[in-house]
Amino acid sequence: MLNRATTGLVSALLGTVLGAVLLTGCSGDSDSGSEKDSSDASTSASASASSLPVPDGVELTEQGSELAVGDTATLAWEPRQGSVGVIDVRVDRLEKTSFTRSFAGWRIDEATKQTRPYFVRATITNTGETDLGGRRVPLYVVDGENRLVDYSGFGSSFTTCPSTDFPEPFAPGASAEFCLVYLVPDRGGLTAVSFRPTQDVNPITWTGELTRPEPVRASKKKKDEKPGS
Repeated sequence: MLNRATTGLVSALLGTVLGAVLLTGCSGDSDSGSEKDSSDASTSASASASSLPVPDGVELTEQGSELAVGDTATLAWEPRQGSVGVIDVRVDRLEKTSFTRSFAGWRIDEATKQTRPYFVRATITNTGETDLGGRRVPLYVVDGENRLVDYSGFGSSFTTCPSTDFPEPFAPGASAEFCLVYLVPDRGGLTAVSFRPTQDVNPITWTGELTRPEPVRASKKKKDEKPGS
């Protein structure tokens, strides 16, 4: 059995809000994390990924697969009840950063300073028959305490790592590159990226080397983000 423990970590970053959701597994839970507790009713669907209808010719990656950065998985879940999403996900890069390095010029509150920021870069293709525009990307990170952490969003542009949901539209056949920001509580470590939309799904995970983010040119950052405005 899994506990649902949700912790909001909210920070004012130049007047914008950056939030993180922490989910905690019970002791004795051998999976990579716990079920995501989301306001979106989609993630409460009880059907397991293996039982979901997918287009002809689509072969889902086996639940419980342990993949490496650079590998592609084909995943299915219910972004909302009665609607099936199917995507190909390639996790391209895991980046360990810091507020000093990547958030210079942003105002960080004390609660957020107790977290550690990571960037996950992935390429995702919609291989199903449902437009996923505006839906959350179903990827989480697992920390050293075996907890799932959801990605954080911004109220305005953050060009270093935009951390956005699926664009609208994100129709069948669409493909895009994503960079997602994760704030790991207690300044913890990132041990894996996980796909686990519901409790009954045996998670699919990616692991690999943590690297540093590539620097963003100052001129571009000032133009797009307008620090201090």
